[in-house]
Amino acid sequence: MDASPDKIAPKKSRALGKPIWPKVPADFVRAMLAGHSALGLAFAALIYLVCFSGSVAVFTQEFSRWEQPQGPVLQEVSPQAVDVAVQGALAKIPQAHDLLVRLPTPDHPRLSIHGDDAAGGEHTYVADHAGRLVGEARTPWTQFQAELHTVLHLPRAWGGFVVGLTGVALLSSLISGVLSHPRVLKDAFAFRWGGSKRLQEADLHNRISVWGLPFHLVVSLTGAFLGLTTIIVGVLALATFKGDASKAYALFQGPTVKDDPRPAAKVIDVRSGLDAVAARSPDARATYIYVEHPGERGQHAIINLATDGRLSRGETVVVDGAGQILGEVGYESGSLGFRVLSAMTPLHFGWFGGWPVKVAYFLLGLGLTAVISSGVAIWLARRRDKGRPAPGLERLWVAFVWSQPLAYAFSALVVFLSATPVPIGAWAMATLAACASSAVGTPSGISTALRRTTAGLLALVALAHTALYAPAMADALGWLIDAALLVAALGLALTTVSPRSTSDHASCPMDHAQAPRFDDR
Repeated sequence: MDASPDKIAPKKSRALGKPIWPKVPADFVRAMLAGHSALGLAFAALIYLVCFSGSVAVFTQEFSRWEQPQGPVLQEVSPQAVDVAVQGALAKIPQAHDLLVRLPTPDHPRLSIHGDDAAGGEHTYVADHAGRLVGEARTPWTQFQAELHTVLHLPRAWGGFVVGLTGVALLSSLISGVLSHPRVLKDAFAFRWGGSKRLQEADLHNRISVWGLPFHLVVSLTGAFLGLTTIIVGVLALATFKGDASKAYALFQGPTVKDDPRPAAKVIDVRSGLDAVAARSPDARATYIYVEHPGERGQHAIINLATDGRLSRGETVVVDGAGQILGEVGYESGSLGFRVLSAMTPLHFGWFGGWPVKVAYFLLGLGLTAVISSGVAIWLARRRDKGRPAPGLERLWVAFVWSQPLAYAFSALVVFLSATPVPIGAWAMATLAACASSAVGTPSGISTALRRTTAGLLALVALAHTALYAPAMADALGWLIDAALLVAALGLALTTVSPRSTSDHASCPMDHAQAPRFDDR
């Protein structure tokens, strides 16, 4: 069948002989395909990086536990213990401007307190069930991978803008991709196995795109919104408050407390505040507390309350220094807009529904990453068929695709083996080294070498972690992640010894003769 755009006919009803849907104009399809290709190519590397890092970031809570597996592991903690922990942290950081207290949750069964000292140094202390500080937590790799996804390790305002813009590009590319393939939904389960490898790759690219389309649209839309929050608030300020951004931000902060730096007679009573919110919302669970200006007359606390069964990051309640409730923002009790805003973060990261949802988000995220990778590879293959090959770009793209698993594994290994780890430096060095490998060899050879190296590094990470923490592995999740890393290393290694690895099907379909037809793009 000729699948050129000029011969895409409308499907007809067998009974009536009339079109079920109108014919798609060929010029429209060509325009959508051109836009889809242009967007994908212009932002390919950024979209790939954001998608891959986002897939890993789904397990940020679990990685923080894996990186600090000594515990203590707490399922719940009393308000009295939280107050003791806050007082202990203030004794170690007497000039702290604010403290972030994370309470035990199913995803993160720890009691920790984070604050900055007078010199700007950051400290995170871990407490036991009684609130006694038992050690200082250090999770540099977890922080590295989280910030790589959210701000690309750029200044926060600029990094968020770039990530948000990438989300907009991904969303536009998804929509234009569907519109440029009129039969993509009709052929959602159509595969042409046994023929051209290139066609199989094109089918797989299109099928994964369609199967995961709801997920892809949700994460790209929420990611764009979260990344462009600063711009959105700025527009809101211009439209509503004559450019006063502070008034716009105040809408999302709840009751304000007047700043008064004079010393308070008593340090803030966190216990009373927790008791007050528990009495007011007995079905909710406090997940974290921001203690603002402790020891000053303007001291207060912002308590986040999460309710099981709700797709929400939680309600924000403000209490004063004596633990009296001043009010709440309305993320769960306010308008529809506030409720939608509260759902953005858990919906984007998959932080709802427990392990099944996280595993699904991880697999769907990797699927989206594969769609980006194969899309560029197919475009490069079509260039070759048209007599305009770009062998250097082909090798570079394969190297970049496999550079990220390798760089992540290498940066984690450096963290466990170095006394003063700098994971962002290790990641950058490994990424550059992997990309430099594209100077020689074939795409298939580069892919195989990088996959084997990544498999070895993943195994070394698991073994190094086990050797360091086995005697004090209080959190069973540490063993589980080490086992998962070994399984991933074995699976990745097996892809390099299977007969099909020589065709480089895992990275790009560039060694096959037949080009995809128009509707196979």
